[in-house]
This record gives sequence, structure tokens and C-alpha cells, in this order.
Amino acid sequence: MSLDRETKKISFLARASILIASFFLIDKILAFARVGIISRIYTDDVGLLDVFNSANNVPDVLFALISGGALAMAFIPLMSDYLTTQGREAAWDLFSRVANLAFLVTSSIAVLVFIFAQQIVDHVIVPGFTPEQRALVAELMRLNLISTIIFSISGLVMASLQANQHFILPALAPTMYNVGQIFGAIIFVPIFGLPGLVYGVILGALLHLGVQIPALFKFGFQWTPALDLRNTGLLEALKLLGPRLLTMGGIQLIVIARDYLASLTGQEGAVTSLAFGWMIMQVPETLLGTAIATAMLPTLSEFASRDKWREFRLAIERALRVLIALTIPIAAVMAAGINPLVRAAFGFDADMSTLITWTTRAYLITLTGYSIHEIAARSFYARKEPIFPLYAVIVRLALFIGIGYFGITLFKHIGAPVIAFAEIALLIESIFLFVWLSRRMHEPIVVWSAVAKGMIAAVIGGVTAYLLAAYIPGSAVLTALLGMTIGGIVCLPIIWSEIKLLLKL
Repeated sequence: MSLDRETKKISFLARASILIASFFLIDKILAFARVGIISRIYTDDVGLLDVFNSANNVPDVLFALISGGALAMAFIPLMSDYLTTQGREAAWDLFSRVANLAFLVTSSIAVLVFIFAQQIVDHVIVPGFTPEQRALVAELMRLNLISTIIFSISGLVMASLQANQHFILPALAPTMYNVGQIFGAIIFVPIFGLPGLVYGVILGALLHLGVQIPALFKFGFQWTPALDLRNTGLLEALKLLGPRLLTMGGIQLIVIARDYLASLTGQEGAVTSLAFGWMIMQVPETLLGTAIATAMLPTLSEFASRDKWREFRLAIERALRVLIALTIPIAAVMAAGINPLVRAAFGFDADMSTLITWTTRAYLITLTGYSIHEIAARSFYARKEPIFPLYAVIVRLALFIGIGYFGITLFKHIGAPVIAFAEIALLIESIFLFVWLSRRMHEPIVVWSAVAKGMIAAVIGGVTAYLLAAYIPGSAVLTALLGMTIGGIVCLPIIWSEIKLLLKL
């Protein structure tokens, strides 16, 4: 492959990242619209919001394990390899077999969860809730399993299209998911009450799948109605999938442990504040970390399959420098001005808004860790070395549970923000992964200059944003936005070289 062709490949990553980020931005705008609508419906009964958010736990775990999270990272490198070496027909045959298996496994587990939902809720999910709340959580959880079965196929469709270097409709799919939920909040809730939110989730899952189907046929999709566990490609997929399933299991245990700990605080709104705070932090993380990493995975897989390790390392290093230099000051600027925006967005009273604000600030400390973890995990899956992320998530799980448990024991009055801060374990996990990756490639990944620039920009931008928001007279929302805008602008000269690097990915 010539140098010109390599340069075009890297430039394509920048274009794909920007395209994906644009769709993710639309998705996040709709997500905040959805949450704003729902929070205003239940502003006088935050306990019901805690119930709804808790009911999503196990269905989300199944989705992440069996379809979206687990299979996507393990499946994209394998399908990319098939497309490169064996052609599209063989790749679609492999997709069909994996999708068939994922659907059967998801459906089987969903039946078991349906049967034992109440026991799972009582002893694992939210044991600190009242009996009435736990019964409602179990009812909603059973209903939500329908969307999980739909996602068992939709997540794989998304992964297969990304492996074909098609990003538009997979990036649009989450937006359609939010459209379904907004419809549920506006139309179904007045008719069905709280279950109407789950009906919206089911509608969103159908739209998530449906919007991607036209692209399948564009790329010559043909379904193979077979399973055959002896199939070589399926065996290879399962070999990669095993460690990934365990890794995602560890990640989802953290989600379950988060709400478990929140239920023990006795703090009304703890579960909801953790869900909302995490969602706010995910806006910059998704627009930067997820967008760049999603665009990079097929190309990293191609570099790995062709033994182009220098290009592999340079692509990772460029992406890390961009993410570190941008996310550190973004976290500081957002933390400085977020408080009045939270109250305006969700419509809660002062106490609940303050709880969400401090939970968000605790999550923002982990923003850089979340962003670079997107690259770290995908780097190992591109190399078909899924065992290293498994080792790392074990460290993260132990740290999270330890920090979270001792946090609510010693600082129970603080509540949810202490649990959010425990996600600092993710930053430690990411550092472990990059140290191991550097050793595997025998060349160090050098990012210290980006760290230094990001820290300097964070101090200057954060202080500027806070002072402007606090001391300029006028509407709290407007002064917060002004402070965050100017705080971000003063950061630009410090991290300008990394911003320019974004276009050279």
C-alpha cells in the first residue's frame, strides 16, 4: 500500500469521525429532549423515575453482553478480515450464523429473566427499595425484555455495516431510538402511565433496527438460515467472543453495583441522578471518544491483518493526543457552569438539581478515562487479543466496588456523587491497557505533551468559566453559557496543535 493511499486512509478516519459525531450530536439533543420531557412528567415523584431507570438494568446487561457491546467489538475485526480475504458472500454467511445464535441465546435468557424477575430485583438490583417499588421494577423489567430481543439483531446489524465502512445509518439508529422513546413519553404515558415509557423503548428498538435494514441490502446481504456450531467462522467468532462476554459482564456488573449502592443510600433520586449525570458526561465522550473509536476500529483491524504495526501505533497515538488534550479542559469548563443548565434542562427543584450537578461533576472527573478507554479496548480487539481488556476490567471492577462501598459507608450523606466518583477506576483501567499495548507493540505510545497542555487549558478555561458565570449579572443560564463559551475559547490556543491533529487522523 503506497504512502498516498495510507494518507487517504487516515484522512478518511477524520471524515468518518466528524460524520459520526454529527449524528451523535443529533442523538444527544434528542436524548436531552426525551429526558427533559420525562423528568417534567415525574418532577413531583422522582421515586418513579428511580423505578424506571432501575428496570432498564438487566435488559441493558443482556443487550450489552449478547448483541451490541460484546459482539460488536469482537465481530467487526473478524468480519473486516472476512471482507478483505474471503469476500462479501462469506462475510454475510458468517453474520447470519452469529446473528442466529445471538437471537436464540438472547431469547432463552430473556425467558429466564422473565420468570425470575422479582427475585433478581429483590436481591440483586435494588434491594434497598420499598416492596411496592421493587414489584413495579420487576413488572417493567419483564416488559423491557422485548426491546432486548430486538436489539440482539440490531446491534449486530450495526456492527456489520461498520465493518463494511458504512457509518451513516448505524449512526442514525440511536437517534431513531430516542424518537421512539419521545413518542412513548408524549403519547403512551398519558394512556398507560409509567409502562408507557417502556412501550416507547420497544418502539425505539424497532426503529433502531428498521432504519438500518436498507443498507444491508445495499451491501448484498443474504441471510443464511443455519446455525451449525461446527462452522469454522462461527467457532472463530465464539473464540473471540468468550473473553469479550466476560469483559462486558464485568462492565455491566459495575452498572448493577452502581444502582445497588444507590438504593442503599436511602437518598431519593440517587438512581436518577446517577443516570442523568452519566448521560451528561456522555455527551462530550460520545462526540469525541466514541465517534473517533467507532471510525477507527475497521481501519485498525485492517492494519493489524496486514501487519502494518507502525501505522497502527501512529493512528492510536494521534487519537489519544486529540482526546486527552480536548477532554481534560472540556470537563473543567462543563463542571464550572453546569449547575443552572441542569435545573433548566430537567425542571427539578433546587435540591434534586444540586444532586444531579454534583453527580455530573464527579462523572466529569472520569471523562478522559472514558474517552481514551474507547480507543484502548478497540485496539486490542483489532489485534484479536480480547484477553487483555478482560484482565483490565477485573481491576476496574474491584476498584469501583471498593471505592463505592467505602464511599457510601464513610460519606453516606453525600450519596450518589461518591458512587459516580468511584468510576475513576476506569481511568486506571485505561492506563493499564495502554501500558500493555505499548509493550505488545514494542514501541511506546507518547502522549505526555497532550496531558500537560490539557491540564493547563483546564485550569485556565475552568477558572474563566466559573468567574464569568458567578460574577456577571444576568440570567444564570445565560451567564453560565457565556462563561463556558469564553472558557472554551481561551483554551484553544493552548491545545491548537492537537485540534489540528484531529483532521489528520
